[in-house]
Amino acid sequence: MSLYGRLFARFYDRTLAVSEEAGLAARRAAVLAKARGRVLELGAGTGLNLAHYDAATVTELVLTEPEEPMLRRLIPRASAGDPRASAVRAPAEELPFADASFETVVSTLTLCTVDDLAAALAEARRVLTPGGRLLFLEHVRAGDAREARRQDRLAPLWRRVGHGCHPNRDTLAAIEAAGLKIEHVEHDRFPKAPRIVAPLISGSAVRPS
Repeated sequence: MSLYGRLFARFYDRTLAVSEEAGLAARRAAVLAKARGRVLELGAGTGLNLAHYDAATVTELVLTEPEEPMLRRLIPRASAGDPRASAVRAPAEELPFADASFETVVSTLTLCTVDDLAAALAEARRVLTPGGRLLFLEHVRAGDAREARRQDRLAPLWRRVGHGCHPNRDTLAAIEAAGLKIEHVEHDRFPKAPRIVAPLISGSAVRPS
């Protein structure tokens, strides 16, 4: 892992703090309120979602994270915060779980950074039970053509600054292309964030029975 990767993990929570206080935490809570049963979270990072899972509806919580510096922060937070939670080092594109083994898969600010978006979503669909839900909160490609072109121009630089983050992905279309049926989606703006990552979607998609 590069020095920048270690620094990115170290300052991740601090970097997001202003956005969290300005409404991002509330958006997380609204999305995660729908989590049910056995839950798998993709790219859990440092564990910022842990405070928002409902013990009354979540029976088990499995947190995956591919980056070792992030995982070092995630494991103690998961252990201290929720006895149902466990952390596993795994990329979203290669999940070490059986088919149809989770009622809920969660992705928050993760699908922008996976190496292969289609593969990650195919894995999410695979591990979901029929009728299970993907819950998502992601910054995405802008709907406005001018803003989208600006994202395209700045994307190569932003991927370096954002440690692999792709600011111009059409994530909603990719979710549908993976065979997941959009159940609900809201379009919003990432609070207190640079314009390149401001377009935000949140909602749920269902694996058809």
